[in-house]
Order: sequence, then C-alpha cells, then structure tokens
Amino acid sequence: MLERSPLKIALLAAATGAMVLTAGCAGRGGKSKDAAYVARDVDTLYAAAQDRLTAGRTRQAAALFDEVERQHPYSPWARRAQLMSAFSYYAARDYNKAIQSAQRFLSIHPGNKDAPYAYYLIAICYYEQISDVTRDQKTTLQAKAALTDVMRRYPLTSYALDAKLKIDLVNDHLAGKEMTIGRSYEAEGKWLAATLRFRNVIDNYQTTGHTPEALFRLVEGYLSLGVPDEAQKAAAVLESNYPQSEWYDRAYKLMRKHAPANVAA
Repeated sequence: MLERSPLKIALLAAATGAMVLTAGCAGRGGKSKDAAYVARDVDTLYAAAQDRLTAGRTRQAAALFDEVERQHPYSPWARRAQLMSAFSYYAARDYNKAIQSAQRFLSIHPGNKDAPYAYYLIAICYYEQISDVTRDQKTTLQAKAALTDVMRRYPLTSYALDAKLKIDLVNDHLAGKEMTIGRSYEAEGKWLAATLRFRNVIDNYQTTGHTPEALFRLVEGYLSLGVPDEAQKAAAVLESNYPQSEWYDRAYKLMRKHAPANVAA
C-alpha cells in the first residue's frame, strides 16, 4: 500500500469546517447500540456523532451521522452529516461505505461548495487501497482516475496539488507492476511478451524511475529477438537521457558483445 499523506486529516477536516480530528481506530463490531434508532433532536444527535468521532469510535460516529440525515433530512445539518458520515467511514477504513456516502452527497448536491472535498475523499479511499505490485491493480487505476478527476475539476485547490503528487506515485506503482510482469516473462524466455511490457513503461510512464531499467530491458529483449537495430535505438535513448546510469553501462556492454556493428566507434 502506498504511504498516506501527512496532510490527509487536516485537509479533510478543514473542508467541512469541522474541528481538527484524529482518526483513531475503528470501533469494534457492527452497528452499536449508540446508533440504534432513537428519535432525538438534531443538535443532540449531531453532537453525539461528533463526540464519537473525536473519541475514535468511528463506526459509531458514521452510523450516528447517518441517523442525522435519516431523522432530519430537511435540516441544515443533514448535508454536513452526509459528508461527516463519509469521513467517519473513511477513518474507520470502511472505504466502500465512505465512497458510497461521498457519491451520494455528490448526487444530491453536485454544485455544493464542499463537492471538491467529496471528490477528493473518494480518490483518497481508492488510493489507500492500492496493493503491492504482485496483485491486481484495478484499484490503482481507479485511484488514478479519481485523482485525475480532482485535478481536472478543481485545478486551483489544495486537493489538486495533493492529487498531483499522488498521481506521480500511482504512475510509479503502475510502472513497477509492468516491470515485474516483464521481468517474469523475460525469465521464462518470452521475449516478445516481455518487450511489450517494457515498451508500455517507456510509452506511458516515462517520467518514473523505472524508465532507465525498462530501456535496458528493451535492449536485452530486442537482441534476443534478433532485431539489433531496435536494440540500438533503445540504447541510444538510454545514452541520451541517462548516460551516467548503470543501466546504460550494461546496455553498452551488451551491444558491444552481441551487436558490435550497431555500436558507434
């Protein structure tokens, strides 16, 4: 999983005008008796939800914020309760419910001033579910799409700035996945399949730290496939952009050994 942003809680809390909160650990079990249906006035109910959240009883808080909306749907507190419910589920690491709550808010209040917060929260929920490169990267792609959406919709906000940083990390992660698969194919002697993976890194993730190795792997792959001209092109790009890299040194030695006619004197 990728590292969480240290500004996360401050950004999320500030977006709703709430006091700064510490997420804490999720409450145990399912729906608490605190969230059982008891008709209460909106001020008391909302205060109870916020008290639970401050105490780190995040699942109870989420259920109580849901009750604010259910019992008082036309109250001015209902809209804020929707957002705080989403944040509480997020703090409890119940990402699916957090996403659902934020999406529900956006479907009802698409032009609301707190919409950027809701979009950002959805993106963060996907981002924090990113798994290591040995697993399926569906969630990684969802995180990238959601972060890109935040940047597109609200380019001048602090959310967009944080989203940009996270997209760079997401791209590095996706490139790492391609490299892992490519190396695996290479080890099995599946050179064409391997070069396709390394080519994808060059074409789509060229700003990541995986690019020098990907270029070297292309040199390896093209030489093994018997196309030294393509190997020479990859080596030339490596020389032009990463002349001090160990990968260029290795590529040069390979070209001298297996395709000396393609190496400049």
